[in-house]
Amino acid sequence: MNTATFQTAPAAASSTPAVHAPERYNLYLDIHKALRSFMCDTLCRVGRLDVYDADEFAATLGQLDSLLTLCQSHIQHENDFLHSAIEARVPAGSARTAGDHEDHFESIAMLRAEAAALAAAVPAERGMRALRLYRHLALFVAENFEHMQIEETVNASTLWAHYSDAELHAIHERILASIAPQEHLLVARWLVPALSPAERAGMFGAMKTQMPPEALLGVLMHVRPHLDASGWTKLARVVGVTLDPAAAPEPVPAP
Repeated sequence: MNTATFQTAPAAASSTPAVHAPERYNLYLDIHKALRSFMCDTLCRVGRLDVYDADEFAATLGQLDSLLTLCQSHIQHENDFLHSAIEARVPAGSARTAGDHEDHFESIAMLRAEAAALAAAVPAERGMRALRLYRHLALFVAENFEHMQIEETVNASTLWAHYSDAELHAIHERILASIAPQEHLLVARWLVPALSPAERAGMFGAMKTQMPPEALLGVLMHVRPHLDASGWTKLARVVGVTLDPAAAPEPVPAP
């Protein structure tokens, strides 16, 4: 399995004094929360997979495929928008994480091949192949967690040093505009439950000013099954929808 080389977290932090200062707008933070949640859930599902249950087998491999597709797309977005922004003002400033991205593309291809081999295996071989896939997926997740820490500290500090928050928000808007609707929904499914209540309130408050009510309700219904009762109640109160658990959300007048 191809692995990236990382410093330990303390070494990475100590090389970047700016991480101890109050943070500005961090382009990496929200999407990384979604990816961490998606990765952890998928890893656990692969680890406990019943290889003789056809429905569970198909659903788990399907979720893994969705995760790998999103990871591949996310890497490309970072290459196209964030690395290019860094390179525009700090030549070779993204070299470290760019190298990691190449390793991650290779790891994704290897995981896809292992998943395909598991799907095609006879029942007697599935247990061994599932364990192999689980272990390699765990390495991929571990590498990505360290990689995302570097991006959220080192790369973010580089962007803060050379771009205003207005410029960073503009980059984020260009990223969002480049993403297909189905990818937006997939990200929302993992992102919204991974955010704090305050972060959810900020996200949906902005969406409420930018989206038609029907579209906003559609996103709410998409993520509602993945929120616990407390999380849903807090979000519904902020957005302004009914709380009846037996009914679809309906708009209510703003206070």
